[in-house]
Amino acid sequence: MTTVAQLKEYIDAGAAKTPADTVIENGTLINVDTGEYYPANVAIWNERIVAVDSDISAYVGPNTTHIDATGRYLSPGLIDGHIHVECSKLSMTRFAQAVVPCGTTSIVSGLDEYISAIGFDGLDEIFKEISALPLKVFWGLPHKTPYTIPESTIAYNVSASDHDRWQPREDCYGVWETVRESVALKDPDTLHAISAAQQYHKPIFGCSPMARGVGLNQFLMSGAHIDHESYDHQEFLEKARKGMHVVIRESSVTKFLAENIRAITEHAPGIARHTSFCTDDVNVHDVLEHGHLDHMVRLSIAAGVSPMTAIQMGSINGAEAYHINDKVGSIAPGKDADILIVDQPGTFNIESVISKGKIVKLGGQVVAEFLPPQRSSKLQGRLHHEPMNADDFNYHMDTENGEATVTTIHSVGPFVRKRLDVKLRIKDNVVQPSAEQDTAMVSVVERYGVNGNHARGFISGWGIKHGAIATSVAPDDNNLVVAGMNTADMALAANTLIECGGGQVVVEDGKVKALLRLPIGSITTDVTPEELASKENELKQAAEQLGSRLPDPMFYLSFLPITSIPDLAITDGGNVDYTKLRYFDPIVSICKENEDPQRLA
Repeated sequence: MTTVAQLKEYIDAGAAKTPADTVIENGTLINVDTGEYYPANVAIWNERIVAVDSDISAYVGPNTTHIDATGRYLSPGLIDGHIHVECSKLSMTRFAQAVVPCGTTSIVSGLDEYISAIGFDGLDEIFKEISALPLKVFWGLPHKTPYTIPESTIAYNVSASDHDRWQPREDCYGVWETVRESVALKDPDTLHAISAAQQYHKPIFGCSPMARGVGLNQFLMSGAHIDHESYDHQEFLEKARKGMHVVIRESSVTKFLAENIRAITEHAPGIARHTSFCTDDVNVHDVLEHGHLDHMVRLSIAAGVSPMTAIQMGSINGAEAYHINDKVGSIAPGKDADILIVDQPGTFNIESVISKGKIVKLGGQVVAEFLPPQRSSKLQGRLHHEPMNADDFNYHMDTENGEATVTTIHSVGPFVRKRLDVKLRIKDNVVQPSAEQDTAMVSVVERYGVNGNHARGFISGWGIKHGAIATSVAPDDNNLVVAGMNTADMALAANTLIECGGGQVVVEDGKVKALLRLPIGSITTDVTPEELASKENELKQAAEQLGSRLPDPMFYLSFLPITSIPDLAITDGGNVDYTKLRYFDPIVSICKENEDPQRLA
């Protein structure tokens, strides 16, 4: 909150009674409010813009820093409208180090993975870390946690009482990722969260993949008016026509921009003004190679969107949708000083970045320091589980020898999993995986010491022929996920992560081939972006040596517990058929040796 005393100081700064800290001179303004380009100079004082004029000489003092933008354009800082920062595996400091030089100065996030892994006890420490960064995080409280239906096990369950506590606060910006199924089921906590936010005119951030027709109408009646989950441009178009602010997602594995933007370029150009961008889940390798939101701006321009429109989609549009345009989204007096100096709108190469009024990048060189804070025991990664053995991962049967028809979770894309039934051998009361059938074993082990759940199932479409992989970063509950063809290797993978407090690992023939330690809540790390990218590459190469043919095996493994990805998932509670919102038994039928199949109920 800005106090009365601070307001007086800002008013004086606007009246040129206080010298500016920094001025940007001789640039061409990209005015996303009016859609114009024109020469302008900008004066900044105490992290805010105090003047945008052709003449700002009155604001210059003896200690004012001058930045020359001759021949360059001034763009607002970019806003990622929906991102699970934790899925990058970077701490908040290291994430800022990766994306702020790319021009991303604000993000909208629920920090929900931290909540699931450490609860609210450690969240204050994360907020304190954020406050020291040149990156703004507009936080929305998740509508509830866990998101999974049926519910999985996490460190802290967000409920209605949490919304009563947080929605009145100015540092909470609405309800994060309200999933359509929770609305359709009229979940009491979700409806209470929506009602609490609406009392304070705060937005409801929606999540309604593949919602059309009656289902979409039903969801809209909840008050949700933002959505980042459109699988094709026709779905995107319908949502926009029904008044939603639609967010184009271009994550590391779900690249929807080329498809979604067709709603704008082929059907209704007016949608663009009600469209913004998000990356949702991004890995550091992609950021280092391509950029972040700046990459989405360039992709949109290449797809036929005008540069001004693309920059609006990356800035003011999202600011308006999330009700934060009083702070960010454009370059204007009173706004936060988040300003990019770019070569020109059409190529949008970012040369300098000013965020929170501080110079982060100048002339292509990062000049800000990104130093992670000391971490307390609240954030220490722990997997509360005793060491495991090979037999823990076997799928046991009453039948000693024979054949089982099993339902596998078949990956046909990063965000599409379908049912595929295969026949597997039963030997010594254990269902055997099969490289020939492209079927591996998978387990999800509850890691919080709450109930000791351990769910077992089968996955296909991965190409794994031997060894095992495991991860403790696995939204939405961040339990321990282990997959493999060899239970001894699965046990070694699990025990390696239990011993080091969390991370990701690849094991082959009783040896650890690649290991990434994630000491912050067992889900993130303070290593630099470049170091993490190198470790991720080691993991990917090691997984490929097991036979995996997926573009990013660890990403796919991490996402197996997300029940809202159609159609099947697995959590610590069991195998989930999300089309029916219930658990299923992966054993369809069994056939003992020399007997007919017995189909299970």
